[in-house]
Amino acid sequence: MKIEKINKIAGLFVVFSSLMTAQQQMSPLDCEEAFQKNNLQLLAEQYNINMADADILQSKIWELPQLSGYVNAYNPEGRKAFDVGQAKGAEISQLIYMGGKKKNEIAFAKSNKELAQLQFSQLLVDLRSQLRSNYFNLYYEKLKLENTKKQLDYMNDLLAAYKIQSAKGNVSLKDEVRLQSIVIQLNNDKIVINKNILEFEQNLQVLTGITEELEPQLSESEAKDILASQPFGDALELQKKALENNADYQYNLKLIDNSKLYAQWQKSMNVPDLNVGAQWDQNSGTFKNEVNLMVGIPLPLWKSNKGNVERANFAIKQNQKNAEFQRLNLETKVQSAYKTWKVQYDQLQEIKTTDLDNMELVYNGMLKNFRKGNISLIEFVDFMDSYRETALQIYDMKNEIIQSAEQLNQLLQTKIFY
Repeated sequence: MKIEKINKIAGLFVVFSSLMTAQQQMSPLDCEEAFQKNNLQLLAEQYNINMADADILQSKIWELPQLSGYVNAYNPEGRKAFDVGQAKGAEISQLIYMGGKKKNEIAFAKSNKELAQLQFSQLLVDLRSQLRSNYFNLYYEKLKLENTKKQLDYMNDLLAAYKIQSAKGNVSLKDEVRLQSIVIQLNNDKIVINKNILEFEQNLQVLTGITEELEPQLSESEAKDILASQPFGDALELQKKALENNADYQYNLKLIDNSKLYAQWQKSMNVPDLNVGAQWDQNSGTFKNEVNLMVGIPLPLWKSNKGNVERANFAIKQNQKNAEFQRLNLETKVQSAYKTWKVQYDQLQEIKTTDLDNMELVYNGMLKNFRKGNISLIEFVDFMDSYRETALQIYDMKNEIIQSAEQLNQLLQTKIFY
């Protein structure tokens, strides 16, 4: 019996341990490390750079030399088929690129690699921004859930007591319904918050490659430091930094250079290539066993690549206009994101720490006074409804500041908050 009891305890311990390990506590740095190691989108995008390297390698390879030969099929004089001993020949030729074709092709391939690297950088920034955005969304939703559960536990106990007293006729049914409405609202808040938590957890699992339930590990002081950090300059300085560092904008600038290199390559295709070779003939030439030099070149009667050159020139103009649009778009986004952050930051700064402490003090005071019967049910219900909404709004305000800061980080792609 003792052994069975020990086995049951051990089994329960294993189950408890597995439940504990199913939830993984992670700091923002832990999430970022897991993201860079496991994110499948990031790993897949890396192959575009590898493929660009392969394109550079391929662009350096010349056409293979051509080797051909012939033997006699039928000798009409000797009336002999396949008179190989009397008539045979061979030739070898090599295509020589003219007009800098190979140089231009290699330069274009190298430019494509630079574009692939910028695309990778932009994807890294975008996914990292999603990671941090979902992390802080989850962090504040968890705080909202904790606060809501605290209120709900108290209100459920209070409602249960009022139901008993209502059944005895000691309190009115109207009072019970008032309390019931607060409980319903809190339960609805809890449902919405839990739904949001599941969504943010799922997003983090996809981004980090971690299948366990993620629990944000962030102290209150760390969260305060993040909220208190400010960008180093005004909107104009931030716009300048964004133009210098934003990979998406740099990609559009590089695309102009890339299209110019492509146009140069297409122009060089109009230059005829040389075909140089040597020929040996045993018996059918002017001399026996003669060796001849062969040179071939297409006649440049017209530009055979004229359409592609014209198309490439239009691509340059198109990319220039796209870059102008991206510059304007980026500057506008930075200005808007900065203004949004500033308004939200200033709004939160107006709420002093003492105000938040006073709100909790009043909350606890209302609970005590209501238990003692010092305030009416109507006053208590009105306060609880107001407190419920205010508590959720404060968490949302803090989260929105961080989300605005993350948007600025995503646009500038360099350290700006100190």
